Amino acid sequence: MNVHLLHPDRDLDLEVVLAQHSEALSDDLGLDVLLDRMADGDRDIRAACRSVLLSGLRDVEEVRYRQAVVADVLRAPEVFAQLYEVIVAGLDLAKRSYSGLFRDAPDAIVRRAVERLQVYADVLRRLRQNTAPVRSGMRSEGVTTLFELFATQFDEPYLGEVEAQLEELTFPRGVLFGARLGRGAVGTGFQLKRPRAQGWLSRSLDRTGASFELAERDDDGIESLGRLRDQALAEVAAVLSQASDDIEVFLRQLRDELAVLTGAARLHEALTAKGEPTCFPEVVGPQGASQRAEAQAVVAPRLTARGLYDPALSLQLADRAVGNDLDADGALLILITGANQGGKSTLLRSIGTAQLLLQAGLFVPATAFAGSTGGQVYTHFGREEDQELRRGKLEEELNRMRTIVERIRPGDLLLANESFAATNEREGSELARQVFRAHLDLGVRVVAVTHLYDLAESLHRTEPSRGVFLRAQREEDGERTFRIEPGAPLPTSYGQDLYRRIFGEEPSGSSTADGPPAEEGRDPQPQGGA
Repeated sequence: MNVHLLHPDRDLDLEVVLAQHSEALSDDLGLDVLLDRMADGDRDIRAACRSVLLSGLRDVEEVRYRQAVVADVLRAPEVFAQLYEVIVAGLDLAKRSYSGLFRDAPDAIVRRAVERLQVYADVLRRLRQNTAPVRSGMRSEGVTTLFELFATQFDEPYLGEVEAQLEELTFPRGVLFGARLGRGAVGTGFQLKRPRAQGWLSRSLDRTGASFELAERDDDGIESLGRLRDQALAEVAAVLSQASDDIEVFLRQLRDELAVLTGAARLHEALTAKGEPTCFPEVVGPQGASQRAEAQAVVAPRLTARGLYDPALSLQLADRAVGNDLDADGALLILITGANQGGKSTLLRSIGTAQLLLQAGLFVPATAFAGSTGGQVYTHFGREEDQELRRGKLEEELNRMRTIVERIRPGDLLLANESFAATNEREGSELARQVFRAHLDLGVRVVAVTHLYDLAESLHRTEPSRGVFLRAQREEDGERTFRIEPGAPLPTSYGQDLYRRIFGEEPSGSSTADGPPAEEGRDPQPQGGA
């Protein structure tokens, strides 16, 4: 039996090794906020969702297959949550099945396997019963195939017969078996027999066949009978144990895939409950066999969004987050400049999170979204200065970028937040310019936030065909709108806005170049508006 909810041709593999930069990526994008909401305290759901988010799909057909399954889940989220809970409870109950002191003896194996199979039969019945009311409303291949399996393979006549057989295998009338003598008077050809249905009176009066009784303290005789019993049960023990193991593997796999879908439904509920939009993105990218060729894996990048927002930020706000529109189809470079604390880093995280959700086959935080599947997503965000002073901030940034350069491949996505801002503008601009252009030439998509005007102006001037240039907007009085719109870089960071707000007067002088940004690890946003 196959689950195949998250892949059309295979089951989910939670043992997949994540990329070495996954921890940094999760921290920089604030994925813990999403994972905590998806898990709601369930460590298995958290682990499964984290694995799926950080090991995205590249094949468009697989993405669309999973999107269809998730859409079905969102049609009846309570049903899928019930399925997950039924399986978790059943597996936990089966795990506590009695083993006894002689757990490897055939009779102990039979007893344990029968107990487990009785639990699993009840689990399968409840899966069928829970899915029956919504089965006709499901549309995806993955869900309809699975629900059809429940309805046809685990119908009541079948499960009733299974449970009757399992009841017999508890041997309420004792173990009856036949055998014959082999060479050396050794028993052979052991075969279990089904006892005739008899009342106690008919059994006591039945004198057919030879019989004997063991003396009360005949330990050798008892041991010999035990060995005969074990020989008779050995084959049944192997069959029952294999059957219970097979069903357990199926239920565990189903539990893992339902964990991801349950987490996705919880995240969707959390966002929509506060009025945030979500949508299933339109996806382009490699399909089928084409993805196996590296040269064919790089397609013209697509990135268009309406109302795109950072879901991690939204879940931490009382009101809705501000959404932004983005038109960057065909662009390898997206450069975001403008006023400090204006929403630039938030948009950067929004793009990165949306890309991960897209490649995971889930919904994205936007009213509309179109994007490309790709490879890995890398981040180069600012870090706290080394408190032990083993290396300076610039050296630390260079080391992290070197690691990225060694691993990144065509079609990957690099998110850079104020890269090389730890040095002066001229040096930082030159470093970033060379690094970004090298990535662009390789076919890597780069989305960067910078306050370095020298860098921004030179890229705006020399990369018009490969780049889209955005700028954080502000009102005339200096208030931030937290909206990012197309715009060329400007040679000011509006530092005078802060001076005017604090002192109520114009500064005596003004800078003509961007100053270093205020801490933009998380841009504050208004407590409302979208």
